[in-house]
Amino acid sequence: MDTNAKPVSVNVVPIAPVQAVVEPAIAVPPVAVSVDTGKTSDRRSQAQQQADDNARYRLVIEEGPTQGTFVYKTLDNATGEVVRQFPREQVLRMAESGGYSAGGLIDTSA
Repeated sequence: MDTNAKPVSVNVVPIAPVQAVVEPAIAVPPVAVSVDTGKTSDRRSQAQQQADDNARYRLVIEEGPTQGTFVYKTLDNATGEVVRQFPREQVLRMAESGGYSAGGLIDTSA
């Protein structure tokens, strides 16, 4: 820091307040809906139906029969039914038997 610095005088000039310029809002027209076909409402109802269908299912992850494996099940909330399962039940039964090993279903020898 310079110890020989001299004070500097600053003239402060007040300025008039600035008024904000407010522009009128631009009106955005609603989505055009054909009275004859009602396509927009059809799309909305289809999207709502798809969302309802998707909400009907839930994913359950369970520990598999061997350590470090998992079973992924998609369940129907309404019925409790297993819609999909990975790995499939047949593969789980094979894994529980003694002679199964990963990749044991495919013979890669030539």
